[in-house]
Amino acid sequence: MKRYLIACLGNIGPEYADTRHNIGFMVGDKIASDAGVSFSSCRYGDMATVKVKNCELLLLKPSTFMNLSGVAIRYWMNKEKLPLENLLVIVDDLALPFGNLRMRTRGSDAGHNGLKNIASELGAQNYARLRFGVGNDFARGAQIDFVLGTFPPEEKKLLPEKLEKAAEAVKAFCLSGAAFAMNHFNS
Repeated sequence: MKRYLIACLGNIGPEYADTRHNIGFMVGDKIASDAGVSFSSCRYGDMATVKVKNCELLLLKPSTFMNLSGVAIRYWMNKEKLPLENLLVIVDDLALPFGNLRMRTRGSDAGHNGLKNIASELGAQNYARLRFGVGNDFARGAQIDFVLGTFPPEEKKLLPEKLEKAAEAVKAFCLSGAAFAMNHFNS
């Protein structure tokens, strides 16, 4: 059975629950909920295990806060003895319109502190990431308030279908590989 670490990035605590920055947590919750499993507390985060055909997805919601996500990811990659190509990080992206998806097998952190920490902890940038667009409709200097803000009603209404699409992209990555997932899900 092929095993994957799916690192769903976000911040812990009720004050962050429905914020744009927590879209990774939301995708992880969607995958777990669809599979009828729940997360349980473990070292450096909450974990749920989902079986999809011949794959086991270890869903991790780090408790290290976004900017130290790499600590949790490195720990679980080592503990589970997983190669870098079996890691997928789900993260919010300001450069993409709301709900658009972009999967890559490597790349820069593009100023995202969570991705910056992951690259630092893993000593590499050649790990897969699924970027979920949250838009960039904010005034100059208001980026932090924007990502830590909630989705407006019109986006909230579309969120379930966008989360479904992201969950399908994660499963496609594990079952059919990154190239297939990129061809079918990148907006």
